[in-house]
Amino acid sequence: MESLELIGILGYAAAVVVGLVLGLIGGGGSILTVPVLVYLLKVDAEMATAYSLFVVGISAAFGAVQNYRNGLVDMKTGIIFALPSLAAVYATRRWMIPAIPDSFEILGLGLTKNLLIMGLFALLMIAASVSMIRGRKETTQEEGQANWWLVPIEGALVGVLTGMVGAGGGFLIIPALVVLVRMPMKTAVGTSLMIIAFKSLIGFIGDLGTDKVMDWTLLGLFTALTVAGILIGMQLAKRVDGKSLKKGFGYFVLVMGTFILLKEIM
Repeated sequence: MESLELIGILGYAAAVVVGLVLGLIGGGGSILTVPVLVYLLKVDAEMATAYSLFVVGISAAFGAVQNYRNGLVDMKTGIIFALPSLAAVYATRRWMIPAIPDSFEILGLGLTKNLLIMGLFALLMIAASVSMIRGRKETTQEEGQANWWLVPIEGALVGVLTGMVGAGGGFLIIPALVVLVRMPMKTAVGTSLMIIAFKSLIGFIGDLGTDKVMDWTLLGLFTALTVAGILIGMQLAKRVDGKSLKKGFGYFVLVMGTFILLKEIM
């Protein structure tokens, strides 16, 4: 019993860590939300992705407001990207996830819904870690020609991914904005936070339309601790080298993602 209480305390402490990472490096921390909820707070994988959408949405909203005040949010591009993303994430949470059976077979292999969700999430963690380790190349709006027609397509794809695993997908959105519409990096980060906030919260609303029973006490406390961590992290970010920290965190996420993938497969 005491060990279970300790694990619960560690889970809520980890919520602060998630916020710290978000505040320090501007992203990436939300990738830890689902593993913390599943392995430390013992939340079912499908429910954990729903909770993660709420936590990520609220967290991203804090960052988006700050960036908007600093003139670093491109509303036009954000709306073009967000609209198909909103529709995709809502549809995924409202209809696609509930339609997946608890157990099924693919090519003769027996799978469960939890295994599918956590396996996809582990692969997402590995992909995100590579993005953090490699870093991002700065660009300007004058470089090359914008490919606006690809923006809504990318938005829809990111929406489905967000709906499946409950992660913000910033590591996909930011490169898309930089490459497709030649957006400066700082503006891409701010615009990405706005998109993540809207689509994550819309995805969570999709869950409210199902028969899921939400633990609002757990969700509220976890979110409050994450936001507290963000506020602390934003202050620490003024004194810490974000690039080095992001690369180190990237290696940590790579190890965690590989561990989760192996654990779920074994």
